[in-house]
Amino acid sequence: MEMKPLTTSVIGSYAWPSWFVWAVEAIRRGEFGSRDVEETLNDAVDWALREQEEAGVDIPTDGEMRRLGFFTAGFYGRLEGVRELAPERRLGVPGHDQRERYEAVEPLVAPEGLGIVAEFTYACQRTQRLLKVTCPGPFTLAGRILPGKVYHDRVDVAYALADIINAELRAVVQAGAEFIQLDEPSMAVHGGDSKVFLDLLTRTLDGIHVRKGLHLCFGNFMGRPVARRHYKPIFPSILEANVDELALEFANREMAEVEIAREIAIAGKTLAAGVVDVKNYYIETPEDIAERIRTLLKFIPPERLVIVPDCGFSQTARWAAKAKLQAMVAGAHLVRRQLGFV
Repeated sequence: MEMKPLTTSVIGSYAWPSWFVWAVEAIRRGEFGSRDVEETLNDAVDWALREQEEAGVDIPTDGEMRRLGFFTAGFYGRLEGVRELAPERRLGVPGHDQRERYEAVEPLVAPEGLGIVAEFTYACQRTQRLLKVTCPGPFTLAGRILPGKVYHDRVDVAYALADIINAELRAVVQAGAEFIQLDEPSMAVHGGDSKVFLDLLTRTLDGIHVRKGLHLCFGNFMGRPVARRHYKPIFPSILEANVDELALEFANREMAEVEIAREIAIAGKTLAAGVVDVKNYYIETPEDIAERIRTLLKFIPPERLVIVPDCGFSQTARWAAKAKLQAMVAGAHLVRRQLGFV
């Protein structure tokens, strides 16, 4: 698949407009019928695609609007063999310890799949642009599932999920997807045995012969990271992963570790570099974006550089997400013109 120099894209999720926030709350209260829900989710996807296209994004996503959150509605709710646990904390400032938790009570299965095929099929009807299809990776999904008496540990849970995810990805490729991205923040957050991570990725992506991306961030629940933000612990081993593109966050870390871009280029991979800080309500100017891109170009050629936000926009207010996305595309175009890529 050909990628033009300084292609622009997004990581996955998009910001919710106020009407959708209101509708989702009503859906959760049981106030919508099934057709109401379908209509609302379709409209949300249409809106997310339109806003990305109006900004000029080359490779959009469906905004992950149907998932109603990164995990619960999109994935855990489709698994059988788990029971929901109470969050560790309910009161006080929002934090990762207030999130959903589950325990395995039987071997995990997803008899009706993970819903990604239907997401992709609908979105394809609503845009003429190449779509990126996103899916959480097995190690990240396993982080909210205690092994119980069924599995030995988190890695054991992850291997079970790898097979479920692989089946879903094979189905979405069969449906016509050309670009798959696994979201694996937990691999960057927790570090660990690189051989295990690589084996998990290989198992998850087995038989997937389209463009493959791997998103590695440091968490974005409530706009907050959840780890020391350093990629060095997973480098250079992660370069052995059978993916074409690594999506990494740089903007919110003031472009720290930007020299990693050189290693990625030498390995023959593309870098999707985060140049928009989704955790900050400072709205970058196009020149801010252009300056960050020029910094990256000291280490990687433009044909191996994709321009993206640090992470998804699900934790960002819609007005800010829209302005940041427009600035990102404008900054990329500015550098393209300067380099003669028009």
